[in-house]
Order: sequence, then structure tokens, then C-alpha cells
Amino acid sequence: MSIKKRLILSNIGMVLIPIAAFLLIEILLGYVVFHLVNGNADGNQLRFFMILRFIGLLVVLIVTNGLLTYFVARSIILPVKELVKAANEISEGNLDYHIQPTGKDELGHLSETFEMMRQRLKEARDLQVRYDENRKELIASISHDLKTPITSIKGYVKGIRDGVASTPEKMDRYIETIYSKANEMDQLIDELFMYSKLDLQQLPFDLEELDLQAYLADFIEELSYELEQNNGSVSFMVNPEERYIVKADREKLGRVIWNIVQNSLKYMDKHEKKISIRLTQESDQAVVQISDNGSGISKDAVPFVFDQFYRTDASRNSATGGSGLGLTIVKSIIEAHGGSVWAESELGEGTSICFTLPKGVM
Repeated sequence: MSIKKRLILSNIGMVLIPIAAFLLIEILLGYVVFHLVNGNADGNQLRFFMILRFIGLLVVLIVTNGLLTYFVARSIILPVKELVKAANEISEGNLDYHIQPTGKDELGHLSETFEMMRQRLKEARDLQVRYDENRKELIASISHDLKTPITSIKGYVKGIRDGVASTPEKMDRYIETIYSKANEMDQLIDELFMYSKLDLQQLPFDLEELDLQAYLADFIEELSYELEQNNGSVSFMVNPEERYIVKADREKLGRVIWNIVQNSLKYMDKHEKKISIRLTQESDQAVVQISDNGSGISKDAVPFVFDQFYRTDASRNSATGGSGLGLTIVKSIIEAHGGSVWAESELGEGTSICFTLPKGVM
């Protein structure tokens, strides 16, 4: 019941209840005075009757108004006190203080709104804590990943300056190593730049109608040559009778596939490296599955492979290094397309990264 209705009923009760009670007292006193004690309507008996009537009316008014005021005020004051206490707790930083709505009136709705505000403040605080932790992790990761190639570059440059590279062959090897390390830094900075743009939602997307089957076929043709140089192969499975038209950014989609493939190649532990790409479709989306025959990922680690800076190996060595942002960028780009991405893996058997893209209308 709303506070307004409660106050109206209370005011009506303050009028009707005394009237009803007074009539009842009138009847009871009249019966007692003039019937049971054989009083008459004159003299002292009448005065006594009038005094009792007045006292009864006064008691009824006091009791009725007191009780109604108490219960109405209590139904308002207690929730207000609870809200004041909650406000004090929240102002002191205790966002775990739960507010229980006390009714369906205006104060109950206010309590529910206050509770929603508390929950959102807590979510915002928790999000800020996660951002702070991520920022610290970002700084630590950048420091580590940049320091490694810089240290190598400085070492080789010092070797050249000190005359260690005393032959043309050695000089060429030193310069090639410096170039390779500088290229690693460039790739790292490029991924960090893209990650920050995606995180701030400042990276533009040029969506177009794209034949995904033809796009993947072109990509696989380029990838095949690189894998052949490293004792590897790539296969493409698709139903040629179907059409796979999607809405996608051609450049960003290439980044997604390349990041997945590069991540697969890092953890290849077989002599013959195999990557397979399967293209299927569901009712309103195309599904791409990129699988490898690498070392696989434990079930406990699978949910975290798309987290920033996460690596399935504890060490951060040059063999499986990188920025740790590759699959995070994949997830951000696919979700920006309106799709979803997930991982499936078995230790020793390999890993599959799957993603969906919404269909186009070409």
C-alpha cells in the first residue's frame, strides 16, 4: 500500500474509529448506569454518566490517534532509518551492505532503486579494480616483452662496436639478428596499438559483403607456401555447393585468421605440422574452425586462452613468446562483427579455435 493511501486511511480511521467506539461506550455505560445499578436520569447519576462519557471519549481519542500515528509513523520511519544507515555504509565504502526492501510502497521502491545503485557501484568498483590489475599487468608485460629484444639488440650492437663481428659473415649474422629483434618489437607495438584501439572502441570497421569461401581459399594458398618451408601442411574443408556470404571487414578478418594460425604454430610439437580449416554454416551465421595438431591445452586453461597476456606455458621464452594479445585481439574483432569465438582442445591432440560471423545478403 502506498504512503498516500496509508495516510488517507489513517485520517479516516481517526474519525470513524472514535465515533464507533464512542457509540459503543455510550451504549455500555447507559446499560450499566441506568439498568444494572438502577440509576435514574436525574441528579448525581446523570452527572456521573456524563463524566464517564467524557472520560471514555477522551481515552478513545488518545488511544486511537496514538496507535494509528505510531503504526503509520513506524512504517515510514523504520525504512527511512534503514536507508540512512545504508547511505552511511556506502559513503564509507562498504558496498557489500545489502538493502532489503520492506514493502511495495514508495519507500520500498526507493529501497529497490537504492539497492540497484549499490550493485552498480559495486560492479563499477570491481571493474575498476580489474582495470587497475590489467593496467599493472600490461605495464609488466610490455616491460618484459620490450626489454628482451632491446637487450639482444644492445648486445649485438656492442659486439659490432667492440669488433667482435670481425668477418663479413659474422657482421651479416649480427645485423640480421638485430633486424629480427627490431621486427619483433615492431610486431609487439603493432599488437599493443591495435589492442588499445579495440579496448577503447576507436578502431573503425569497414564491413562489406564477403565471399568467405573464396577469401579463405586465397588465405590458405598463401599459408601453404609458408608451411611447406617448415615441414607443414594446411587443408581446407568446405561444401562447395553452398554459399558463404558474410558481413566482415576484410583486413580485420585477415588479422583474426593470421593471429589464430600464428598461435597454433607456436605450440606445434609434432614433426609434421598440420593445420586444417573447416567452413560450415548455421541458420544465420557462418562457422570457421581452425585446428592444429599441436600440444593441446588443458581443460582448466581453455576458458582463459582469450584473456589478455595469458599464455598456456608458464615461461615467457622466445620459442612461445609474443605479446600474449593475439587471441584477445581475435575475440575483440569477432565480437565487434557480431560473432562469437571459443576454443576446444585436448592435451596431446591439438587445439581448435572456432568463430562465427553473421551472414550477408549477397
